[in-house]
Amino acid sequence: MGTAVCVVSAITGDGFSELEEFLSPGQTLVLLGSSGVGKSTIVNRLLGQTVQGVHPVRESDSRGRHTTSSRELFVLPGGALLMDTPGLREMQLWDAEDGVAQAFADIDLLARECRFSDCRHEGDLGCAVQAALHMGTLDRGRFENRRKLLREQEFVRRKVDPEARQDWKNRVKSLNREANV
Repeated sequence: MGTAVCVVSAITGDGFSELEEFLSPGQTLVLLGSSGVGKSTIVNRLLGQTVQGVHPVRESDSRGRHTTSSRELFVLPGGALLMDTPGLREMQLWDAEDGVAQAFADIDLLARECRFSDCRHEGDLGCAVQAALHMGTLDRGRFENRRKLLREQEFVRRKVDPEARQDWKNRVKSLNREANV
């Protein structure tokens, strides 16, 4: 929602006309993705020459190989700037609360209709989000993506905030004591 997606093939050229709409003079774009997905191959295609080393996909497991080892900025023929990056091994959210809320504003609007203001949307009585899921007006995959991002955000918060980390430890201890009674 609200984000353009261009599916491209550096081999066939499919999708490049859509991508090139974003390559305006003075614009800077960054290619991000796992190792070996074709970021450098896309750079080479857009530049019309081989400037970045690439390796073919391994036949044994059809996976790409890690080739690019540093970020590099290229000026494309039309004046746009394109940064090629090494493959990502891990991504984490840092202070993405506003972004998650913006990306899932439709779910937040539904949540305002829940019977209880502290509804966790996990089968609580009067949950408007669960009702929308059951009626099919809210995509379950979208709902699960939001839940996953919120869990990741909470993990990062505990990682950087000692008070949040201690609150979590106390909560886990309390739950364990209750379970052992």
